[in-house]
Amino acid sequence: MHLSQIIEALLIASQPPLSADELARLVRARVAEAEDIHIRETSEGKEPQPLPDWLTALAATSAGDVSQVLEELNACYAKEQRAFTLVERPKGWKIFTRPEYGEFVRQLFPGRKPERLSGPAMETLAIIAYRQPITKAAIEAVRGVACDGMIQKLLDRDLIRISGRAELPGRPLLYETTELFFEHFGIRTIDDLPNANELRKVKLPQPAEEQPVADVEQQLAFSAIGAPSAAAAADESPSETP
Repeated sequence: MHLSQIIEALLIASQPPLSADELARLVRARVAEAEDIHIRETSEGKEPQPLPDWLTALAATSAGDVSQVLEELNACYAKEQRAFTLVERPKGWKIFTRPEYGEFVRQLFPGRKPERLSGPAMETLAIIAYRQPITKAAIEAVRGVACDGMIQKLLDRDLIRISGRAELPGRPLLYETTELFFEHFGIRTIDDLPNANELRKVKLPQPAEEQPVADVEQQLAFSAIGAPSAAAAADESPSETP
């Protein structure tokens, strides 16, 4: 049994993503478990079989070893033209079907129709992504129009969330992107966005003096608390392998 096979099995069996550190820990935990059983059986007067060399060799598995295996697995999948690949997300690695098979995979979910973001929604989301956490007034200062509807739409689709309140007069709400945002656009961190370093330093128009929290902003806050998850938003992201 090889480390690559073990890593593959763990990723297939796990629902949440697994980081390289966590994968290495799980491998070492299995070795420790086997060693504990061997010691206990020996102390009880039994004669357990010696642990196989391949298993004891895994006791020193590191995150670096796992990362190398993940690269090798992806290279193998690409060479063999497999229908799936390993993708690293903010919280770890998962196995996904390749995007080119999306139209076939979508047949498994006939009730779920892909929804694309409108231009104004994408503009609003881009401002939040690059300058988060950010207030509604700051977003509107950049776009030049009211953004209540766009913010509500992004909240409903779980692409953004309320992260707290700014230390400004009226304590306006702050908005930031969610984990689904990273899934949707296939990135791990904000630094993976195009021209992130440059665009995050560009001086933006300053909003007018913050006013006390308006009723509409309070409604957005209440809506965000009960907003349903919008997994259907990830229409362009790879499909997860069952």
